[in-house]
Amino acid sequence: MTTFRYAMLNNIAQDGLERLGENFVEVKDAHEAEGILVRSAKMHDMDFSDNLLAVARAGAGVNNIPVKDLAEKGIVVFNTPGANSNAVKELVIAVLILASRNIIDGINWVRAHMDNPDIAAQVEKEKKQFAGTEIKGKKLGVIGLGAIGAKVSKAAVSLGMDVFGFDPFIDAEKALKINKKMNYLTDLDEIYRNCDYITIHVPAMESTKGYIDADAVREMKDGVVILNMARDVLIDENAVLEALDAGKVRYYVSDFPNATVAGHKNCITIPHLGASTEEAEKNCAVMACNELKDYLENGNITNSVNFPNVDAGKCIYDTRVLILHKNIPGMIKKLSHIIGDEGINVAEMTNRSRNGYAVTILDLDSGISEESRETLASIEGVYKIRVIK
Repeated sequence: MTTFRYAMLNNIAQDGLERLGENFVEVKDAHEAEGILVRSAKMHDMDFSDNLLAVARAGAGVNNIPVKDLAEKGIVVFNTPGANSNAVKELVIAVLILASRNIIDGINWVRAHMDNPDIAAQVEKEKKQFAGTEIKGKKLGVIGLGAIGAKVSKAAVSLGMDVFGFDPFIDAEKALKINKKMNYLTDLDEIYRNCDYITIHVPAMESTKGYIDADAVREMKDGVVILNMARDVLIDENAVLEALDAGKVRYYVSDFPNATVAGHKNCITIPHLGASTEEAEKNCAVMACNELKDYLENGNITNSVNFPNVDAGKCIYDTRVLILHKNIPGMIKKLSHIIGDEGINVAEMTNRSRNGYAVTILDLDSGISEESRETLASIEGVYKIRVIK
């Protein structure tokens, strides 16, 4: 049995590590590892050795990982979509209520007066300053209907909110399958103009940076509450602060404290607690370790953000050859020609492609020579060759 080395850039829940099994060994130096497990550590300035085959992120967002650079080195990047979605959903519901009922100011008032022996009587006089509003019957706009946005929309409906959904990556038919009680809109400005609360749940990519900008804020209703439990880069926070100061925005709630928003009046900032539950950390760790294990042992890819998913099961033949390559015409013919010239029978072949990248798995009835392996690796457009026995 082949032994694989892995490195952890952040602590990973033991429930996940136990999934790896005894043929996986932890190393401290990431340059020695075939696999890296990571949560929030920044990887953009790291050097990557030729040993590295995969990076598994215990979480959904991968903006801390140089995904494209790793793809062109033939290194597969995994994430764990949906593993922490319930935790984030619950936090969204919590901050919806925090931003509606003036709870934080009320708690702070109690702390400031905790030494007053007559605090109980004073409460009855002062509590009116903390009166809030109920969320039932209010309009909630959900931007992004992935694993988290879908759960938020369903929970909000169950709390009596009128939910409006928008997603730049899906159509109305898919949206209706997510939540039949949700009003799906194809015009984002309708959410801005009509909703009392707006929560964003799109991935952080170059195309979504500043997704909610000054123009969007100007379109919003007066007194709107903006929730950001996704990523701080999705929102032009300076524009939001200007709107807060002007009274246009009632509250801005963010799970990402930074020098711009921390401590600003009517900003509720939370120390990145979206996925910080025992259950979410366990779920993410288990999913990430399962993905890493299956890829290193079998070459199967599940939940990759840079290569297509492919599942050829466990190899029941003599040898499995995994080729990560560009999705270009004639590639399969070239690969097959080299294998055929060696007189090797291809028992099964699996090929998948996505966004210019492709994976080909060849299950062979016999072994492959080092010469043929080197020839395969030398084909223009091939990123990496792996031979799994």
